[in-house]
Amino acid sequence: MTLQRTVGAALLLASAALVPALAQSPSVFGYIDFTQQSRIDSEFLAVPDAKLAGQELKTLTAKPHLASSKEDHETAEYVAQKFKAAGLDTEIVPYRVLLNQPRKVSFEARDDSGAVISTGPTREHVSSDPFQDDPRVVMPFNGSSGSGDVTGEVVYANYGRLEDFDELAAQHIDLHGKIVLVRYGANFRGVKVYIAEQRGAIGVLIYSDPQDDGYFQGDAYPNGPWRPETGVQRGSVQYLFKYPGDPQTPGVASTPDLPDSARLDPLKTGNQPSIISIPISYHDASPILQALKGPSVPKGWQGALPFSYHIGGTGASVHLISDQDYQVRTIWDVIGKIKGTQAPDNWVVIGNHRDAWVYGAVDPNSGTAAMLEAVHGFGALLKTGWKPKRTIVVASWDAEEEGLIGSTEWTEQYEKTLEHAVGYFNVDVAVAGSEFGAEAVPSLKQFIREVTKEVPSPKGGTVYEQWKLAAAGEARDSNTGHITHANAPSEDVTVGDLGSGSDFTPFLQHVGVPSTDIGSHGSYGVYHSVFDNYAWYVQNADPSFVYLQEMARVLGLEALHMADTDVLPYDYVTYGKEISSYLDTAKHKATAKGIDFASAEAAVARFSKAAEAVRSRQLAPGSDLSRLNATLRETESDFISQAGLPNRPWYKHTIYAPGEYTGYAAVVIPGVNEALDAKNAAVATQQLAVLTQALNHAAQTLESAQ
Repeated sequence: MTLQRTVGAALLLASAALVPALAQSPSVFGYIDFTQQSRIDSEFLAVPDAKLAGQELKTLTAKPHLASSKEDHETAEYVAQKFKAAGLDTEIVPYRVLLNQPRKVSFEARDDSGAVISTGPTREHVSSDPFQDDPRVVMPFNGSSGSGDVTGEVVYANYGRLEDFDELAAQHIDLHGKIVLVRYGANFRGVKVYIAEQRGAIGVLIYSDPQDDGYFQGDAYPNGPWRPETGVQRGSVQYLFKYPGDPQTPGVASTPDLPDSARLDPLKTGNQPSIISIPISYHDASPILQALKGPSVPKGWQGALPFSYHIGGTGASVHLISDQDYQVRTIWDVIGKIKGTQAPDNWVVIGNHRDAWVYGAVDPNSGTAAMLEAVHGFGALLKTGWKPKRTIVVASWDAEEEGLIGSTEWTEQYEKTLEHAVGYFNVDVAVAGSEFGAEAVPSLKQFIREVTKEVPSPKGGTVYEQWKLAAAGEARDSNTGHITHANAPSEDVTVGDLGSGSDFTPFLQHVGVPSTDIGSHGSYGVYHSVFDNYAWYVQNADPSFVYLQEMARVLGLEALHMADTDVLPYDYVTYGKEISSYLDTAKHKATAKGIDFASAEAAVARFSKAAEAVRSRQLAPGSDLSRLNATLRETESDFISQAGLPNRPWYKHTIYAPGEYTGYAAVVIPGVNEALDAKNAAVATQQLAVLTQALNHAAQTLESAQ
């Protein structure tokens, strides 16, 4: 014990200069007295090390490590060893899932005269990059792409949004038998393919326009951070807005002992496209775009290439070949646990995926390195004799890139246990630059803000203070389709709403675990390319790895606070305000007669009143904290509808889901809003009833705590 106290004292002394504000033991929501937690926080904050984080990032990104590869398994073993060294109870958890890898992917474009104008995909290459020539780099391809050999005329469809395809239809452009050329950005790539398939296209080419993440934004790599001419964004086109995870086992964990008879045909369940899609660079797309004839593009469709864009239908045709090797392959999650002393069944889960399309320095292994340094901090606390009240689970997910597979299968396996989990804290693209951002359920938005008020920023002051200074220009990687956006006004720095595209999806939207997602953003033009590697990261994102250290501290404090707080720090007052705002917006866009919002409005008013009453008594003397915490946790679960959303029952949350036509961005009160968008008054009315029932149930739960 003497040694433990000495270690703790040394850590506390070392951290005193870091966070002097903690000496005043600030009032933090959820704690009766924050004094002891402030000491634990100080000890933890002193541990995550920037230099170690950089070494971990270098190790994790030394080789390409596509999900299910030998190199991917090596990273699992590396992470498991780090977990064990910190004192976590650790296991590598395998799943058997359907994945495709490319045997052959090619295209050949010809102009109207029959002359070949472009072939590819061209190998990614710049004048100097130490990682680009590794023979293990996988050719550009799309996860979940169909296989086939097709030829068709090319039609340009801008970003491939629903409104873009509707504009083509308004111009009487028939897409049946055509190859659609779309640019990355504005929505999830799978949505682009989904709508193209619905409209009769036989194939899709997806390219990165320099307007969005190339030279139009600034210097291209290796001279700057933006996408070079041959850079290609790989990625999955799985219809994850239908359901994520193993395409053959929706709602069922794809464990190694799952019989083949339990596997479904994904083409019949709606999760996979049947048409070909191939990602290409603007080097390869430029000759095709320049050859296209037909009408000039509508306003807003012109990219940054130095010629006028045309819609096409004439001018160029493309021959696509996609030979995909679909097999049931093994992936590996790594799970580490620190058992709680008072409420071991109440899990606090933090997670980040480990697999990458190539090296994945920013996406995802900046997140893995940050998580490992958070674990390093937990290990130091364990040596002082500290144990959390609630169980902390640290997860390194696999096969996220192919469709959130590792996290979804694990969540489906532990669905019943996770009904008692009190938080899931995600980090994915932890560091692409210096600008902090976050997304969360409304009940945890203030929680995130309070955590960042404790963490020092490399720029000076706290993360929260720097976040607030940068808030006027806040946005999130529009070139990837991820946009930080809140659907209701905020009186403080904006915390966005959770849509999809990362591993919080199964936790929040399938099971109902309150969730957050954090990241530090910047000029990031090499997403999902060979150039997202250690060399790019050191040059452009975080040369001294101090932002990895910052993110480790934020992530770690999220876990520590949720594990040890007296009362779960859920802010249902804000939740009620935001839902009320969502209903107002939906009501104003409801043009069909007979859609009555009165019952839903009454239900959210009841919920808000109950939330105010609980908030005023949340830390009242004499409260039964165990019962109160169970009630607070149950309230989020009340937003889960077991029937799920219309036409996509895997998604069960009545307040948040990825949009069917956005994929990444959140659609709020999705059952209602998507029915309104489809002008289906009957479904809108039915979904309003489902929402009303959920709100009344949640209100009743809160009322029971008074």
